[in-house]
Amino acid sequence: MTEQQPILPDVLEPGLRVVFCGTQAGTASARRGAYYAGPGNKFWAVLHQIGLLPERFAPERFREMPRYGIGLTDVAKQSFGPDSALRSSHFDVSGFHARIAAHAPRFVAFNGKRSAQEALGRKGATLAFGLQPELLAGAGVFVLPSTAGLASGHWSIEPWKQLAMAVTGTTAR
Repeated sequence: MTEQQPILPDVLEPGLRVVFCGTQAGTASARRGAYYAGPGNKFWAVLHQIGLLPERFAPERFREMPRYGIGLTDVAKQSFGPDSALRSSHFDVSGFHARIAAHAPRFVAFNGKRSAQEALGRKGATLAFGLQPELLAGAGVFVLPSTAGLASGHWSIEPWKQLAMAVTGTTAR
């Protein structure tokens, strides 16, 4: 049996400051072969705004993230599209945990509650945004409002600023 290639490759290496974890690649991201590539997605602008990137990056520059101490992955690596199309079988929680344990980042930051609920084994649970009480393979855990355009009604940059302060040890912009 041949293992399927992920929709988007992981951007992981040992010792990263933070690994951002989404649920799965969106349709635009899968088409472009780049993380957070949807036209309404705020991810790249927010990383610059909170001071984790020196400038706003185009999604196609995602492979450069380790030079800034940033990694990228998803809990569902073999599927793409809107979260509403996800099925339980799409998630590879044990694979996600193994990848985090192998690379030992300081923080794991979930871009949206759905990925956090699945990865933390808290499906259906109410999660607060911000730093969580538990660790994931030794890493601090943040749950952040999704940067997806469809999630704009629940948007707040404050948890993202809190993450930046924890990651850099400085005051966010």
